[in-house]
Amino acid sequence: MLLGVNIDHIAVLREARKINDPNPLDALGICKVAGADQITIHLREDRRHIHDNDAKAIIKHSSLPVNLECSIDEEIIDIVCELKPARATLVPEKREEVTTEGGLNLDANFEKIKNAIKKLHDNEIEVSLFIDPTKEMIELSSKLKVEWIELHTGTFANIYAMLHSNLSQTHHTIEEFELPKKVLKDLLHKSRKEIKKGASLAQELNLKVAAGHGLNYQNVGLISSIKAIEELNIGQSIIARSVFTGLEKAIKDMKELL
Repeated sequence: MLLGVNIDHIAVLREARKINDPNPLDALGICKVAGADQITIHLREDRRHIHDNDAKAIIKHSSLPVNLECSIDEEIIDIVCELKPARATLVPEKREEVTTEGGLNLDANFEKIKNAIKKLHDNEIEVSLFIDPTKEMIELSSKLKVEWIELHTGTFANIYAMLHSNLSQTHHTIEEFELPKKVLKDLLHKSRKEIKKGASLAQELNLKVAAGHGLNYQNVGLISSIKAIEELNIGQSIIARSVFTGLEKAIKDMKELL
């Protein structure tokens, strides 16, 4: 199981004080020594954490492959083509969201996504599509001839957190899942089953399968045990733990769980 470490939240800490520390570039060597297989970053349209100069420096200096998450906005795609990461993962973006919620709607944006993929492939950049684990989205991904898909695990993670943590007792409770434990257990089982079924279908269609969003040290085992999934991209939980343990140990702890 490959691990992509998303280092966006290092830049989140920097941007909180609008200074130059901590620098996400400093994480590259630590990630490699700790056993990470890939560096993942997200160049958002509003530049709320990673900025253009971060992306440029990380891609230039990282000895690990860089997976650059981005929207399908034409201006952003042009920037990605100039930066030339190993892979571009196309994701949906809403300016008002705290983090990416849900997968890319391939049907509604088919031609625009198709054009973005062509431009990226013309620049020898591998493409992944961040999608919900549905039959329709996976089959459309195959038609778009991308190398990878990344299955959105956010719903699974939200259900898990409401069932197995104190999230419901905090101001971050998820009202949609304020449900009896028996119902949450059934929903969690259903969500994992959908991810597993989607990963198997993608594998049959010769798509490489990654997964990510909301994965942490408590829930990751239920996803990493799905054999058709080759890679997990995890960020917030690793960076959060690193505040207390250091980044190297936080990554090694996650690698052990995988």
